Amino acid sequence: MAIDWIGFAYAALLAVGGVVAYTRKGSKISLAAGLTFGSVAGYGAYCVTRDPRNVKVSLFSSFLLTIIMGMRFKRSKKLMPAGLVACLRRIHLTWTDFLSTERRDLHLNINAY
Repeated sequence: MAIDWIGFAYAALLAVGGVVAYTRKGSKISLAAGLTFGSVAGYGAYCVTRDPRNVKVSLFSSFLLTIIMGMRFKRSKKLMPAGLVACLRRIHLTWTDFLSTERRDLHLNINAY
């Protein structure tokens, strides 16, 4: 069983980002959003670790956060934090899709023999 280290690292970055935003700006919404999305992303990474084909939670959180942060970036035109989070989330979305496809193909090839 392969551990989804990238998924867990991204979840930790989201949670830490929420805490940093709270300590610097006093933003309770950023704290709540960071911890919520960090928890959901961590659960998604756990699901992928348990079953590589179970990427629904991870893909849903990736999609939702990409849309939200992409809209914030479009409105503010500031790279930090919305543009950075949207880019990181897009990378994680691509990585999760790649892992899902690669593991599914590997699973199909193993079952073929």
